[in-house]
Amino acid sequence: MATGRADAIEEERRLLYVAMTRAKDHLALILPHRFYVRQQNGLGDRHVYAVRSRFLPAEVCERFEQQGWPIEATAAGAAPPAPGAKIDLQARVRAAWSSLPSAR
Repeated sequence: MATGRADAIEEERRLLYVAMTRAKDHLALILPHRFYVRQQNGLGDRHVYAVRSRFLPAEVCERFEQQGWPIEATAAGAAPPAPGAKIDLQARVRAAWSSLPSAR
């Protein structure tokens, strides 16, 4: 998410390259829908919609398996949870981590 400076953009590229080349068996690239910004003004919560890395063009992303969230609902073809529904995120993250081959 570097902006402007060439050295900061090069560092962003280098970090993505290192992360991708160190993956041994499995690589998961996660793109949040949105995230909250630090140093918010007094008017309340502020968020920014996330964008894919400039170093992953659409042609490359087409080669990846893509998955929506929540995993159970999208895999089963069910509708996502209703807005405002309670979700036990801690349990879902724990289940996702425990299902990874390296976690066993």
